[in-house]
Amino acid sequence: MIDLQKEGGIWTATINRPEKANSLTEAMLAELGDIALAATDARALILTGEGRVFSAGADFDAARAGLATSPLWERLSGAIAPLPCLTIAALNGTVAGGAVGMALACDLRIAVPGAKIFYPVMKLGFLPQPSDPPRMARLIGPARTKMIFMAGQKIDTETATAWGLFDQIVEADMLLDASRALAQDSISATPAHAAAIKGMIP
Repeated sequence: MIDLQKEGGIWTATINRPEKANSLTEAMLAELGDIALAATDARALILTGEGRVFSAGADFDAARAGLATSPLWERLSGAIAPLPCLTIAALNGTVAGGAVGMALACDLRIAVPGAKIFYPVMKLGFLPQPSDPPRMARLIGPARTKMIFMAGQKIDTETATAWGLFDQIVEADMLLDASRALAQDSISATPAHAAAIKGMIP
């Protein structure tokens, strides 16, 4: 249920379980991690979803069985963050729960109008994955991070953009084209050049 397309140096991984709001099973989460670990060969990596939701996080039954606190989430975000290529979360809709971590680990987050972001760990009684709060705090500051993790706020498109969680808003039918366009300068450079510039940005 993870579709991977490789074209012109751009790897596009699509979560394809729209009938379940692209919620992730253990196998899907492991597959995404495998793709991210292998993407050292990619010139750009785009993560997106099928349908109107990027991902609702862990599948409900799998979450109750322990997936909500699985190290597979940290394995995935930990594989995305150090990639030498440009990484883009193309958010075709709302991103929630553990799925927020993979979006935070990307270099850019491009969203469609109406996309929301929320991470209801306080309400559900789970701890977030260790790298997610500090990554979010680096983007939007500690107080706004607490609004999401501790106050359980659902952040709408406009607010997420104003805060810096979303970097660009594009219409749904242009999402992938816009994401690929953002990667063009990066993939036209040598991999070493792209990696060197990315390495200069904290």
